[in-house]
Amino acid sequence: MVTHIASAPITFRVAQAADAPVATALINAAYRGDSSTVGWTTEAHILEGRRIDEAGLVQLMTEPDSLILLCHLGDELIGSVHLQKRANRLGYLGMFVVRPDLQGCGLGRRFMREAETTAQRLWGVTRMALTVISLRRELIAFYERCGYALTGALQPFPFEDGLSTALVEGIELAMMEKQLPALVQHGHAMTSSSRGNYPPAF
Repeated sequence: MVTHIASAPITFRVAQAADAPVATALINAAYRGDSSTVGWTTEAHILEGRRIDEAGLVQLMTEPDSLILLCHLGDELIGSVHLQKRANRLGYLGMFVVRPDLQGCGLGRRFMREAETTAQRLWGVTRMALTVISLRRELIAFYERCGYALTGALQPFPFEDGLSTALVEGIELAMMEKQLPALVQHGHAMTSSSRGNYPPAF
């Protein structure tokens, strides 16, 4: 794994329906199956099946106050995350993935900062929340290093979508939350230093 990739030029854009096949493949490769085991996002040892299907991803793209943000290294799709506006200036970050063979190079932190900034610019959120399987201590530790803290709240895992099958008992989602730093402002316009292509605020 080459560490200089952490400083490589990456770009970001909001996904469209045409991106669903490749984005779905990336998400499932990062979470499930043999390809996921080289990275830290793998759930293959506790869940089998798919993390999401194309129809479900398109639904997240088209719901109000919801989008899929993509991360590209050159022409290659290497990351994806779901962002959603919630009540009381809270944003939600879900299905955060970086291509398994590129994990551990610093790209994840860069992508997460861009995701948080995007939610701030579009929706004016001041806090971000995410959920993580409570059994995934190493993943919880990664999010803690990124400034997130466990809230103590637990939610059932959404097995009702029929895509996932549990391989172990005790699978539930732990809620984590982070207070976001204020964006740098020039005049009255909030700006981000990253290069992205985004729609206007909803």
